[in-house]
Amino acid sequence: MTRRLGQTLAVAAHLAALGLCGPLLLAGLVSLVAVGVAGLFAAGFGVLLLALAAMSFWWLAWFEESRVAGLLGLDIPERPMPRSTRTDWVRVPHTLWVQVTDRANLRSLLHLVIVSLLGLVTLTMLNVAVTGATYAVVTAVGPGDGVFLAPWFGIESGRIAAVGIGVGATLLGLAAVYVLTLVHRSISPQLLVPSREAELTRRVESATQRRHEAMRAAEVERTRIERDLHDGVQPRLVSVGMTLGMARAKLASDPEAAAALIDEAHTSTKAAITELRQLARGIHPAVLADRGLDAALSALAARSHIPVHLDVRLSSRCTPETEAAMYFAVAESLTNAAKHSQAASARVTILERPGNMIWARIEDDGQGGARRLPGGGIDGVANRVAAAGGTFSLTSPPGGPTTIEVSLPCAS
Repeated sequence: MTRRLGQTLAVAAHLAALGLCGPLLLAGLVSLVAVGVAGLFAAGFGVLLLALAAMSFWWLAWFEESRVAGLLGLDIPERPMPRSTRTDWVRVPHTLWVQVTDRANLRSLLHLVIVSLLGLVTLTMLNVAVTGATYAVVTAVGPGDGVFLAPWFGIESGRIAAVGIGVGATLLGLAAVYVLTLVHRSISPQLLVPSREAELTRRVESATQRRHEAMRAAEVERTRIERDLHDGVQPRLVSVGMTLGMARAKLASDPEAAAALIDEAHTSTKAAITELRQLARGIHPAVLADRGLDAALSALAARSHIPVHLDVRLSSRCTPETEAAMYFAVAESLTNAAKHSQAASARVTILERPGNMIWARIEDDGQGGARRLPGGGIDGVANRVAAAGGTFSLTSPPGGPTTIEVSLPCAS
């Protein structure tokens, strides 16, 4: 009973506060949009205001969802900011557009509008209750001549009737406030808590998308392995076979030449073994499974063709799938930087983020212009990250720098 009363008082306090602040927040959002549209012709001034208004959609939605989850104890899933999946120059404006059109953001804003209206009514009913209580007290203890019902009922009877009206107004106002708290508790789950059917649909869609991304990532990885084998190890092994064939032909007639050919074949064989080890290390290095992401990336940075500044700050290990996806993302990004961007150096930063996430930023000082092409290395990174339940973004303007950001759940 005490807990129920406490929650009711807390909801009433929230309604009263939103009755004061909610209209101001919404008016500010409308003003940003109106002034932004009017200022579109003022040298970009309006664009900045519209961008701020678009981001306000997310901020207000986050505020409302966090407020209601803490107030009512509802299971409202924490949502990351919706972002565009594009990797070209349209990514930033498209991300702003995603904020405006995101259904969860719109539902949260609708909830804020409704609750702000309820808050205005709550303030009115609280005013009625306070006014009624004040009138009842003043009438009960004040001079009788001030009772407005005295001319009809007499001073004493009029005082009693006036006190009754004040008490009735107080009870009516408090009852109305209680009903408004019930309305708040009733509409919040409907608007903010995803229904079980919608949640299951979202999970199915997410699982389907991740399966497609995993299949695409596997196809890109298979293509890369075939290319490395075809372009590197296979020609070297063919050369070893031909060299040994020539050595066998010369073994009887020219032993010294045969010995030289055998030495050449031996050297080529060792080089092929090294290439196979590097290929296997690129698929899943043993140090990653044994010592974790920090050690594996340190070894990767040491082998890099360009200097790499590595900053890894992780307090614990993540799942093998997450570590493998993050390692692959960093390795492929550094490979692209060394091969295609003409970079002189690169910087890799990996940090922990709230919500049991790890975040990586890979930046090089190359010439930029990197794009995500179907079947390419960047596409393989994006697919593998998406298959692991993470997000991927690429920023690479002409002239550089190229920046890749990856966010992955530490635990599956």
